[in-house]
Amino acid sequence: MEMKLICGCLLALALFCCLADAQYPSLQLPQKPKPTQDNRHHQKTQEPQIKNPSKTSDPSAFHTCEVEEQYKIRCGAPSISGSDCEAINCCFDGRTCFYGKSVTLQCTKDAQIILVVARDATLPNLDLESITFLGDTGTCNPVGTTPAFAIYQFPVYGCGTVMTEEPGVIIYENRMSSFYEVAVGPHGAITRDSHYELYIQCKYIGTTVEALVIEVGDVPAPFPVAAPGPLRVELRLANGQCTTKGCNEEEVAYNSFYVESDYPVVKVLRTRVYVEVRMLERTDPNIVLTLGRCWATIDRNPFSDPQWDLLIDGCPYRDDRYTTTLVHVDGSSGLMYPTHHRRFIFNMFTFVSTGLSNPGKGGSKNPGKGGADPEVMTPLKEKIHIHCDAAVCKASAVDNCEPRCFRNRRDIAASAKKDTRAETTVVSSHEVVIVDPSLSTQ
Repeated sequence: MEMKLICGCLLALALFCCLADAQYPSLQLPQKPKPTQDNRHHQKTQEPQIKNPSKTSDPSAFHTCEVEEQYKIRCGAPSISGSDCEAINCCFDGRTCFYGKSVTLQCTKDAQIILVVARDATLPNLDLESITFLGDTGTCNPVGTTPAFAIYQFPVYGCGTVMTEEPGVIIYENRMSSFYEVAVGPHGAITRDSHYELYIQCKYIGTTVEALVIEVGDVPAPFPVAAPGPLRVELRLANGQCTTKGCNEEEVAYNSFYVESDYPVVKVLRTRVYVEVRMLERTDPNIVLTLGRCWATIDRNPFSDPQWDLLIDGCPYRDDRYTTTLVHVDGSSGLMYPTHHRRFIFNMFTFVSTGLSNPGKGGSKNPGKGGADPEVMTPLKEKIHIHCDAAVCKASAVDNCEPRCFRNRRDIAASAKKDTRAETTVVSSHEVVIVDPSLSTQ
Protein backbone atom coordinates (compact mmCIF):
# COMPACT_ATOMS: atom_id res chain seq x y z
CA MET A 1 0.00 0.00 0.00
CA GLU A 2 2.84 2.41 0.90
CA MET A 3 4.61 1.62 -2.37
CA LYS A 4 1.39 2.34 -4.33
CA LEU A 5 0.98 5.64 -2.50
CA ILE A 6 4.57 6.66 -3.26
CA CYS A 7 4.13 5.73 -6.93
CA GLY A 8 0.88 7.69 -7.04
CA CYS A 9 2.57 10.77 -5.60
CA LEU A 10 5.47 10.52 -8.07
CA LEU A 11 3.02 10.17 -10.94
CA ALA A 12 1.04 13.16 -9.70
CA LEU A 13 4.28 15.21 -9.58
CA ALA A 14 5.19 14.20 -13.12
CA LEU A 15 1.71 15.06 -14.35
CA PHE A 16 1.92 18.45 -12.68
CA CYS A 17 5.13 19.26 -14.53
CA CYS A 18 3.47 18.31 -17.82
CA LEU A 19 0.29 20.26 -17.15
CA ALA A 20 2.04 23.31 -15.73
CA ASP A 21 4.01 23.70 -18.95
CA ALA A 22 0.74 23.85 -20.88
CA GLN A 23 -0.81 26.57 -18.76
CA TYR A 24 1.09 29.63 -19.84
CA PRO A 25 2.36 29.37 -23.42
CA SER A 26 2.84 32.41 -25.61
CA LEU A 27 -0.31 33.90 -27.13
CA GLN A 28 -1.22 31.85 -30.13
CA LEU A 29 -4.58 31.44 -31.82
CA PRO A 30 -5.07 27.76 -32.74
CA GLN A 31 -4.79 26.96 -36.40
CA LYS A 32 -7.79 25.59 -38.21
CA PRO A 33 -7.25 21.81 -38.32
CA LYS A 34 -7.56 19.76 -41.44
CA PRO A 35 -11.01 18.19 -41.72
CA THR A 36 -11.25 14.56 -40.69
CA GLN A 37 -14.04 12.06 -40.64
CA ASP A 38 -14.61 12.79 -36.94
CA ASN A 39 -14.93 16.56 -37.16
CA ARG A 40 -16.84 17.19 -40.34
CA HIS A 41 -20.24 17.20 -38.74
CA HIS A 42 -21.82 18.03 -35.39
CA GLN A 43 -23.62 15.29 -33.54
CA LYS A 44 -27.20 16.23 -32.78
CA THR A 45 -28.11 15.79 -29.13
CA GLN A 46 -30.81 16.85 -26.70
CA GLU A 47 -30.79 20.46 -25.56
CA PRO A 48 -28.18 20.69 -22.78
CA GLN A 49 -28.64 22.60 -19.57
CA ILE A 50 -25.85 24.29 -17.64
CA LYS A 51 -25.71 23.29 -14.00
CA ASN A 52 -24.12 25.31 -11.19
CA PRO A 53 -23.11 22.76 -8.56
CA SER A 54 -22.31 25.43 -5.98
CA LYS A 55 -26.01 26.31 -5.86
CA THR A 56 -27.40 22.81 -5.63
CA SER A 57 -29.85 22.14 -2.83
CA ASP A 58 -29.31 18.39 -2.82
CA PRO A 59 -28.01 17.15 0.54
CA SER A 60 -25.61 14.77 -1.20
CA ALA A 61 -23.59 17.64 -2.69
CA PHE A 62 -20.08 18.04 -1.35
CA HIS A 63 -17.26 20.59 -1.43
CA THR A 64 -15.21 20.03 -4.58
CA CYS A 65 -12.00 21.37 -3.05
CA GLU A 66 -11.88 18.91 -0.15
CA VAL A 67 -9.17 16.69 -1.67
CA GLU A 68 -6.98 14.59 0.61
CA GLU A 69 -3.38 15.76 0.63
CA GLN A 70 -1.93 12.56 -0.87
CA TYR A 71 -4.33 12.80 -3.83
CA LYS A 72 -3.75 16.45 -4.74
CA ILE A 73 -2.44 17.20 -8.23
CA ARG A 74 -1.00 20.66 -8.58
CA CYS A 75 -2.56 22.95 -11.14
CA GLY A 76 -0.79 25.82 -12.88
CA ALA A 77 2.68 27.25 -12.32
CA PRO A 78 4.31 26.92 -8.85
CA SER A 79 4.02 30.66 -8.18
CA ILE A 80 0.37 30.99 -9.29
CA SER A 81 -1.83 33.29 -7.18
CA GLY A 82 -5.18 32.37 -5.69
CA SER A 83 -7.14 34.48 -8.17
CA ASP A 84 -5.25 33.08 -11.14
CA CYS A 85 -5.78 29.57 -9.78
CA GLU A 86 -9.55 30.06 -9.62
CA ALA A 87 -9.50 31.61 -13.09
CA ILE A 88 -8.31 28.28 -14.52
CA ASN A 89 -11.00 26.36 -12.60
CA CYS A 90 -8.76 24.97 -9.87
CA CYS A 91 -8.73 25.07 -6.06
CA PHE A 92 -6.39 27.14 -3.85
CA ASP A 93 -5.69 26.34 -0.19
CA GLY A 94 -3.54 29.40 0.50
CA ARG A 95 -0.34 27.70 -0.56
CA THR A 96 -1.04 25.32 -3.42
CA CYS A 97 -3.23 25.38 -6.53
CA PHE A 98 -4.69 21.92 -7.20
CA TYR A 99 -7.48 20.15 -9.10
CA GLY A 100 -10.79 19.65 -7.26
CA LYS A 101 -13.15 16.69 -6.99
CA SER A 102 -14.92 17.46 -10.23
CA VAL A 103 -14.37 17.56 -13.98
CA THR A 104 -11.97 20.40 -14.68
CA LEU A 105 -11.60 21.71 -18.23
CA GLN A 106 -8.75 23.96 -19.35
CA CYS A 107 -8.24 25.26 -22.87
CA THR A 108 -4.68 26.47 -23.42
CA LYS A 109 -3.59 29.23 -25.75
CA ASP A 110 -1.39 26.81 -27.67
CA ALA A 111 -4.48 24.83 -28.74
CA GLN A 112 -4.45 22.05 -26.15
CA ILE A 113 -7.40 20.63 -24.23
CA ILE A 114 -6.70 19.53 -20.67
CA LEU A 115 -9.41 17.58 -18.89
CA VAL A 116 -8.91 16.34 -15.33
CA VAL A 117 -11.64 13.94 -14.20
CA ALA A 118 -12.04 13.12 -10.50
CA ARG A 119 -13.31 9.75 -9.36
CA ASP A 120 -15.46 11.63 -6.83
CA ALA A 121 -17.10 13.78 -9.53
CA THR A 122 -20.22 11.62 -9.22
CA LEU A 123 -22.13 9.66 -6.61
CA PRO A 124 -21.65 6.72 -6.82
CA ASN A 125 -18.00 7.21 -7.74
CA LEU A 126 -17.15 7.35 -11.42
CA ASP A 127 -15.34 4.42 -13.03
CA LEU A 128 -12.34 6.28 -14.47
CA GLU A 129 -11.58 3.40 -16.86
CA SER A 130 -14.99 3.75 -18.51
CA ILE A 131 -14.50 7.29 -19.89
CA THR A 132 -14.78 7.81 -23.64
CA PHE A 133 -14.96 10.76 -26.01
CA LEU A 134 -16.88 11.61 -29.16
CA GLY A 135 -15.86 9.33 -32.01
CA ASP A 136 -13.42 7.53 -29.71
CA THR A 137 -11.65 4.68 -31.52
CA GLY A 138 -9.75 3.53 -28.47
CA THR A 139 -6.77 5.82 -29.05
CA CYS A 140 -7.80 8.67 -26.74
CA ASN A 141 -6.24 7.54 -23.49
CA PRO A 142 -5.34 9.53 -20.38
CA VAL A 143 -1.80 10.86 -20.17
CA GLY A 144 -1.80 9.71 -16.57
CA THR A 145 -4.00 8.30 -13.82
CA THR A 146 -3.95 8.18 -10.03
CA PRO A 147 -6.38 6.42 -7.68
CA ALA A 148 -8.42 9.65 -7.57
CA PHE A 149 -7.98 11.28 -11.00
CA ALA A 150 -7.65 10.63 -14.73
CA ILE A 151 -5.82 13.32 -16.72
CA TYR A 152 -6.36 13.87 -20.43
CA GLN A 153 -4.43 16.23 -22.68
CA PHE A 154 -4.85 16.34 -26.44
CA PRO A 155 -4.87 18.88 -29.32
CA VAL A 156 -8.11 20.75 -29.94
CA TYR A 157 -8.64 18.69 -33.09
CA GLY A 158 -7.98 15.33 -31.36
CA CYS A 159 -10.22 12.67 -29.79
CA GLY A 160 -13.10 13.39 -32.19
CA THR A 161 -13.35 17.10 -31.34
CA VAL A 162 -15.68 19.01 -33.65
CA MET A 163 -14.78 22.51 -34.84
CA THR A 164 -17.14 25.30 -35.89
CA GLU A 165 -16.42 28.86 -36.95
CA GLU A 166 -18.27 32.08 -36.31
CA PRO A 167 -17.15 35.63 -37.17
CA GLY A 168 -13.98 36.16 -35.12
CA VAL A 169 -14.56 32.97 -33.10
CA ILE A 170 -13.35 29.38 -33.35
CA ILE A 171 -15.22 26.82 -31.22
CA TYR A 172 -14.07 23.28 -30.40
CA GLU A 173 -16.57 20.86 -28.88
CA ASN A 174 -16.38 17.30 -27.61
CA ARG A 175 -18.43 14.95 -25.47
CA MET A 176 -17.22 12.92 -22.50
CA SER A 177 -19.30 10.00 -21.25
CA SER A 178 -18.95 6.90 -19.09
CA PHE A 179 -20.12 3.31 -19.36
CA TYR A 180 -22.28 1.56 -16.81
CA GLU A 181 -23.24 -1.98 -15.80
CA VAL A 182 -26.77 -3.03 -16.66
CA ALA A 183 -28.87 -5.73 -14.98
CA VAL A 184 -31.72 -7.10 -17.08
CA GLY A 185 -34.86 -8.68 -15.58
CA PRO A 186 -37.97 -10.16 -17.17
CA HIS A 187 -39.84 -6.82 -17.16
CA GLY A 188 -37.09 -4.22 -17.50
CA ALA A 189 -33.46 -3.25 -17.01
CA ILE A 190 -31.76 -1.06 -14.39
CA THR A 191 -28.35 0.26 -13.41
CA ARG A 192 -26.90 1.55 -10.15
CA ASP A 193 -23.77 2.97 -11.77
CA SER A 194 -23.26 6.65 -12.47
CA HIS A 195 -23.92 7.53 -16.09
CA TYR A 196 -22.01 10.71 -16.70
CA GLU A 197 -22.36 12.65 -19.93
CA LEU A 198 -21.24 16.20 -20.55
CA TYR A 199 -20.09 18.43 -23.36
CA ILE A 200 -16.85 20.36 -23.25
CA GLN A 201 -16.27 23.49 -25.28
CA CYS A 202 -13.19 25.60 -25.94
CA LYS A 203 -13.93 28.98 -27.49
CA TYR A 204 -11.13 31.11 -28.96
CA ILE A 205 -12.04 34.77 -29.42
CA GLY A 206 -9.11 36.81 -30.65
CA THR A 207 -6.41 36.32 -28.02
CA THR A 208 -8.79 35.18 -25.28
CA VAL A 209 -9.85 31.65 -24.44
CA GLU A 210 -13.07 30.45 -22.77
CA ALA A 211 -13.65 26.97 -21.34
CA LEU A 212 -17.17 25.68 -20.77
CA VAL A 213 -18.53 22.40 -19.38
CA ILE A 214 -22.18 21.66 -20.19
CA GLU A 215 -23.97 18.82 -18.45
CA VAL A 216 -26.46 16.93 -20.62
CA GLY A 217 -29.98 16.25 -19.38
CA ASP A 218 -32.00 17.21 -16.35
CA VAL A 219 -34.66 15.78 -14.06
CA PRO A 220 -38.10 16.40 -15.57
CA ALA A 221 -40.86 18.21 -13.68
CA PRO A 222 -42.72 15.89 -11.29
CA PHE A 223 -46.44 15.12 -11.27
CA PRO A 224 -48.59 13.66 -8.47
CA VAL A 225 -49.44 10.00 -8.04
CA ALA A 226 -52.53 8.48 -6.40
CA ALA A 227 -53.01 5.12 -4.64
CA PRO A 228 -56.68 4.13 -4.64
CA GLY A 229 -57.97 0.77 -3.45
CA PRO A 230 -60.62 -0.98 -1.33
CA LEU A 231 -58.12 -1.69 1.44
CA ARG A 232 -56.80 1.49 3.06
CA VAL A 233 -53.06 1.05 2.78
CA GLU A 234 -50.30 3.64 2.62
CA LEU A 235 -46.80 3.29 1.17
CA ARG A 236 -44.37 5.84 2.55
CA LEU A 237 -40.61 6.43 2.70
CA ALA A 238 -38.67 6.86 5.93
CA ASN A 239 -36.10 9.61 6.39
CA GLY A 240 -34.70 9.22 9.93
CA GLN A 241 -30.94 9.84 10.15
CA CYS A 242 -28.23 8.95 12.62
CA THR A 243 -27.00 11.96 14.59
CA THR A 244 -24.98 10.17 17.27
CA LYS A 245 -21.96 7.90 17.04
CA GLY A 246 -22.72 4.20 17.04
CA CYS A 247 -26.43 4.45 16.24
CA ASN A 248 -28.10 1.84 14.01
CA GLU A 249 -29.24 3.56 10.82
CA GLU A 250 -31.79 0.85 10.07
CA GLU A 251 -33.49 1.39 13.43
CA VAL A 252 -33.32 5.19 13.31
CA ALA A 253 -34.54 5.45 9.71
CA TYR A 254 -38.13 4.57 10.57
CA ASN A 255 -38.38 7.15 13.36
CA SER A 256 -39.60 9.73 10.86
CA PHE A 257 -41.11 9.80 7.37
CA TYR A 258 -41.33 12.11 4.39
CA VAL A 259 -44.57 14.07 4.28
CA GLU A 260 -46.47 15.00 1.14
CA SER A 261 -44.79 18.40 0.87
CA ASP A 262 -41.35 16.70 0.75
CA TYR A 263 -42.11 14.96 -2.54
CA PRO A 264 -40.65 14.38 -5.00
CA VAL A 265 -37.93 12.83 -2.83
CA VAL A 266 -34.47 13.04 -4.37
CA LYS A 267 -32.11 10.06 -4.08
CA VAL A 268 -28.61 9.28 -5.38
CA LEU A 269 -27.90 5.97 -7.10
CA ARG A 270 -27.13 3.11 -4.66
CA THR A 271 -28.30 5.03 -1.60
CA ARG A 272 -30.65 3.06 0.64
CA VAL A 273 -34.37 3.70 0.31
CA TYR A 274 -36.41 2.81 3.40
CA VAL A 275 -39.96 1.74 2.54
CA GLU A 276 -42.93 1.12 4.82
CA VAL A 277 -46.37 -0.15 3.87
CA ARG A 278 -49.02 0.17 6.59
CA MET A 279 -52.72 -0.52 7.03
CA LEU A 280 -54.95 2.40 7.95
CA GLU A 281 -58.15 2.48 9.98
CA ARG A 282 -57.84 -1.09 11.28
CA THR A 283 -57.66 -1.97 14.99
CA ASP A 284 -57.82 -5.78 14.99
CA PRO A 285 -54.51 -7.04 16.44
CA ASN A 286 -55.07 -10.50 14.96
CA ILE A 287 -54.90 -9.45 11.32
CA VAL A 288 -51.60 -9.20 9.49
CA LEU A 289 -50.63 -7.04 6.55
CA THR A 290 -48.85 -9.10 3.90
CA LEU A 291 -47.02 -8.06 0.76
CA GLY A 292 -47.11 -10.12 -2.39
CA ARG A 293 -45.10 -8.47 -5.11
CA CYS A 294 -43.39 -5.08 -4.81
CA TRP A 295 -41.88 -3.45 -7.85
CA ALA A 296 -40.83 -0.13 -9.38
CA THR A 297 -41.85 1.65 -12.56
CA ILE A 298 -41.01 4.94 -14.23
CA ASP A 299 -44.63 5.85 -14.77
CA ARG A 300 -47.12 6.29 -11.94
CA ASN A 301 -49.23 3.56 -13.55
CA PRO A 302 -48.20 0.39 -11.65
CA PHE A 303 -48.88 -1.79 -14.68
CA SER A 304 -46.69 0.17 -17.09
CA ASP A 305 -43.34 -1.01 -18.45
CA PRO A 306 -40.49 -1.10 -17.71
CA GLN A 307 -40.70 -2.70 -14.27
CA TRP A 308 -38.15 -3.94 -11.74
CA ASP A 309 -39.05 -6.39 -8.98
CA LEU A 310 -38.14 -5.64 -5.37
CA LEU A 311 -40.15 -8.38 -3.62
CA ILE A 312 -41.83 -11.50 -4.99
CA ASP A 313 -44.31 -13.31 -2.70
CA GLY A 314 -43.07 -11.05 0.07
CA CYS A 315 -39.45 -12.20 -0.38
CA PRO A 316 -36.44 -10.36 -1.87
CA TYR A 317 -36.05 -10.64 -5.63
CA ARG A 318 -33.18 -13.11 -6.07
CA ASP A 319 -31.91 -11.93 -9.44
CA ASP A 320 -30.90 -8.49 -8.15
CA ARG A 321 -27.25 -8.30 -7.06
CA TYR A 322 -28.29 -5.61 -4.54
CA THR A 323 -30.84 -7.77 -2.75
CA THR A 324 -33.78 -6.06 -1.07
CA THR A 325 -33.64 -6.33 2.74
CA LEU A 326 -36.72 -7.21 4.80
CA VAL A 327 -37.03 -5.35 8.11
CA HIS A 328 -38.75 -7.27 10.91
CA VAL A 329 -41.42 -5.26 12.75
CA ASP A 330 -42.37 -6.40 16.24
CA GLY A 331 -43.41 -5.01 19.62
CA SER A 332 -40.03 -3.35 20.16
CA SER A 333 -40.87 -0.91 17.35
CA GLY A 334 -43.24 1.00 19.64
CA LEU A 335 -46.11 0.63 17.16
CA MET A 336 -49.61 -0.05 18.52
CA TYR A 337 -50.26 -2.72 15.86
CA PRO A 338 -46.89 -4.01 14.58
CA THR A 339 -48.55 -6.62 12.35
CA HIS A 340 -50.20 -3.81 10.39
CA HIS A 341 -46.81 -2.67 9.06
CA ARG A 342 -44.30 -4.07 6.55
CA ARG A 343 -40.86 -2.59 5.95
CA PHE A 344 -38.07 -3.22 3.48
CA ILE A 345 -34.93 -1.52 2.15
CA PHE A 346 -33.55 -1.38 -1.38
CA ASN A 347 -30.70 0.43 -3.10
CA MET A 348 -31.66 3.26 -5.45
CA PHE A 349 -31.35 2.57 -9.17
CA THR A 350 -32.40 4.05 -12.50
CA PHE A 351 -34.09 2.29 -15.38
CA VAL A 352 -32.26 1.64 -18.63
CA SER A 353 -33.94 1.57 -22.01
CA THR A 354 -33.02 -1.73 -23.59
CA GLY A 355 -33.86 -4.00 -26.44
CA LEU A 356 -31.24 -6.58 -25.54
CA SER A 357 -31.76 -9.93 -23.87
CA ASN A 358 -28.58 -10.07 -21.82
CA PRO A 359 -26.90 -7.67 -19.40
CA GLY A 360 -23.60 -6.03 -20.11
CA LYS A 361 -21.68 -2.85 -19.90
CA GLY A 362 -23.89 -0.19 -21.39
CA GLY A 363 -22.66 3.06 -22.79
CA SER A 364 -23.53 6.13 -24.73
CA LYS A 365 -21.41 4.97 -27.63
CA ASN A 366 -18.79 2.47 -28.82
CA PRO A 367 -20.60 -0.80 -28.09
CA GLY A 368 -17.36 -2.68 -28.58
CA LYS A 369 -16.23 -1.72 -25.08
CA GLY A 370 -19.12 -3.36 -23.31
CA GLY A 371 -21.22 -5.26 -25.81
CA ALA A 372 -24.15 -2.86 -25.59
CA ASP A 373 -25.87 -1.01 -28.40
CA PRO A 374 -25.96 2.73 -27.52
CA GLU A 375 -29.40 3.05 -29.07
CA VAL A 376 -30.93 0.54 -26.62
CA MET A 377 -28.80 0.84 -23.47
CA THR A 378 -29.46 4.35 -22.20
CA PRO A 379 -30.05 5.24 -18.53
CA LEU A 380 -33.34 7.11 -18.34
CA LYS A 381 -32.27 9.06 -15.22
CA GLU A 382 -35.73 10.30 -14.47
CA LYS A 383 -37.77 9.00 -11.57
CA ILE A 384 -39.35 5.87 -10.17
CA HIS A 385 -42.58 4.96 -8.42
CA ILE A 386 -42.74 2.07 -5.95
CA HIS A 387 -45.75 -0.25 -5.89
CA CYS A 388 -46.79 -3.14 -3.65
CA ASP A 389 -49.56 -5.70 -3.85
CA ALA A 390 -50.89 -5.68 -0.26
CA ALA A 391 -53.37 -8.01 1.41
CA VAL A 392 -54.83 -8.85 4.81
CA CYS A 393 -54.14 -12.23 6.37
CA LYS A 394 -55.82 -13.75 9.44
CA ALA A 395 -53.14 -15.25 11.68
CA SER A 396 -53.76 -18.73 13.09
CA ALA A 397 -51.96 -21.48 14.96
CA VAL A 398 -50.86 -23.08 11.69
CA ASP A 399 -50.15 -19.91 9.70
CA ASN A 400 -48.54 -16.78 11.11
CA CYS A 401 -48.89 -15.04 7.70
CA GLU A 402 -45.13 -14.48 7.45
CA PRO A 403 -43.43 -15.04 4.08
CA ARG A 404 -41.36 -18.23 3.87
CA CYS A 405 -38.47 -17.04 1.78
CA PHE A 406 -36.10 -19.39 -0.06
CA ARG A 407 -38.39 -22.40 0.33
CA ASN A 408 -38.32 -25.50 -1.83
CA ARG A 409 -40.81 -25.99 -4.65
CA ARG A 410 -43.08 -28.28 -2.60
CA ASP A 411 -43.57 -25.58 0.06
CA ILE A 412 -44.28 -22.94 -2.57
CA ALA A 413 -46.85 -25.13 -4.32
CA ALA A 414 -48.62 -25.83 -1.02
CA SER A 415 -48.75 -22.17 -0.03
CA ALA A 416 -50.14 -21.21 -3.41
CA LYS A 417 -53.28 -23.26 -2.66
CA LYS A 418 -54.10 -21.25 0.48
CA ASP A 419 -56.62 -18.45 0.11
CA THR A 420 -55.11 -15.84 2.44
CA ARG A 421 -55.08 -12.89 0.05
CA ALA A 422 -58.82 -12.38 -0.54
CA GLU A 423 -58.75 -8.66 0.26
CA THR A 424 -55.99 -7.15 -1.87
CA THR A 425 -55.03 -3.80 -3.30
CA VAL A 426 -52.11 -2.18 -5.05
CA VAL A 427 -50.56 0.75 -3.24
CA SER A 428 -48.09 3.18 -4.79
CA SER A 429 -45.55 5.67 -3.55
CA HIS A 430 -45.22 9.29 -4.46
CA GLU A 431 -42.50 10.15 -6.93
CA VAL A 432 -38.85 9.40 -6.15
CA VAL A 433 -36.42 11.32 -8.35
CA ILE A 434 -32.97 10.03 -9.24
CA VAL A 435 -30.58 12.92 -8.78
CA ASP A 436 -28.10 13.27 -11.63
CA PRO A 437 -24.87 11.92 -10.15
CA SER A 438 -22.84 14.58 -11.93
CA LEU A 439 -22.90 16.77 -8.86
CA SER A 440 -19.78 18.76 -9.43
CA THR A 441 -18.44 20.19 -12.66
CA GLN A 442 -16.17 23.13 -13.16
